[in-house]
Amino acid sequence: MRAVLQRVARASVRVDDEVVGELTRPGLVALVGVTHADTPAEAEKLARRIADLRILREERSVSDVGAAVLVVSQFTLYADVRKGRRPSWGRAAPAGVAEPLVEAVVTALRALGVPVETGVFGADMVVELVNDGPVTLVLEV
Repeated sequence: MRAVLQRVARASVRVDDEVVGELTRPGLVALVGVTHADTPAEAEKLARRIADLRILREERSVSDVGAAVLVVSQFTLYADVRKGRRPSWGRAAPAGVAEPLVEAVVTALRALGVPVETGVFGADMVVELVNDGPVTLVLEV
């Protein structure tokens, strides 16, 4: 599994002009991608890393301050762009594999006491955010 984490002042995700997830205070946006070999154990590990990384202001974590995370599925994190001009999506897991694992990340974060907002899996989403720092990290488990 792979995630791009961005520390944000605020963020939202819209589907068909309707806000489906929103952070109105500082927290993290987690763009989560799944590949074929990923497992529920990796989803739990990723959630723990997201919750415990000390990347908020004053070197605090989401768990330390009760900040929220906006989780958005992002199959394009597994694009292969090494040749040609058109990305290959072969390394991204199909929806039937990816959706339950993205949901497992959300479930694991909530089990850790993290407030979570989400996008809509497979939807055409508009993600808006105000990057704070900016701080952007790539995690792989």
